[in-house]
Amino acid sequence: MDLEEKTVQKNYIYRGKIVNLRCDDAVLPDGRPCKREVIEHSGGAAVLCVLDGKVALVRQFRYAYGEAIYEIPAGKLNAGEDPMLAAKRELEEETGLQARRLVHLFTLYPTPGYTNEKIYIYEAEDVQAGAQRLDEGEFLNVEYMPVREALSMVENGTIRDAKTIVALLDYARKNPAV
Repeated sequence: MDLEEKTVQKNYIYRGKIVNLRCDDAVLPDGRPCKREVIEHSGGAAVLCVLDGKVALVRQFRYAYGEAIYEIPAGKLNAGEDPMLAAKRELEEETGLQARRLVHLFTLYPTPGYTNEKIYIYEAEDVQAGAQRLDEGEFLNVEYMPVREALSMVENGTIRDAKTIVALLDYARKNPAV
């Protein structure tokens, strides 16, 4: 069965710095017309960085949720930016750590029902100290915690960020002695 929905017309409602909002006219696989609301996003890159059994996490207030949450270092891709370079940049900007090498773990579709955002998740290898350089208006705390503690925080619901959960569970799967 053909599952593809065809776009008839893209109708932009809002164009912003981070997202664009569309309400498109489309056609279902059976030929019936429909509307599709889409949030366009340039995507993001995130980095799992484990040093001496401790994972680097940032705790940052996220306005949409109204709370400070734990996340692996991450940030938005600039237009046309290579996700791996963005991941390296974000790791250093947020934590002051420099990774000589990144290994791509996953490309995550966080909310496929209404956004085209993709998050590229990497694991840092061969890490050295650099200098933290937060973006203008960015406030966060960097916390290094044992991986086992971070996994417990996933299990008890303290860590709720999807990219962080995926990265930590993958790390635990590959390193069962954690």
